[in-house]
Amino acid sequence: MNEDVTEKTEIYVVKTTANQERSVAGLIAKMAEKEHLDIRAVLAPDELKGYILVEAPSPEQVEQAIQTLPHARSLIKGASTFIEVEHFLTPKTAVIGITEGSIVELISGPFKGEKARVKRVDEVHEEITVELFEAMVPIPITVRGDNVRVLKREEED
Repeated sequence: MNEDVTEKTEIYVVKTTANQERSVAGLIAKMAEKEHLDIRAVLAPDELKGYILVEAPSPEQVEQAIQTLPHARSLIKGASTFIEVEHFLTPKTAVIGITEGSIVELISGPFKGEKARVKRVDEVHEEITVELFEAMVPIPITVRGDNVRVLKREEED
């Protein structure tokens, strides 16, 4: 069996220009392929501004990949563990933070710009049922959770 496959890898953090995380991640992937560098994975989480995560067996591999790339500023000293970054690897549901009774604004679809009150939250299908404020007759409408923006959360008593 090949011993190289089981070689230990670390997570290294690369500082980038703000809002260039995805382009730098793509460039690192291309550079690793072109130069045959042992970079296993590159991650640019949305909630981590100005930084990307690179999985490689050594920091030298990452340094070599980023040395000529635009917007790749520097390699942060030290390595992170999988436990420290695993929360970036689990997807967040689109309806998180939306509760029944909340006031939302629809941000896409035929009712874009309309305000509504949340009547039901379906976490399994990531959908919410709302009733529009401006409607003559209150008709429940089901929309995807990522098609709304919460304006006012319903306070718990």
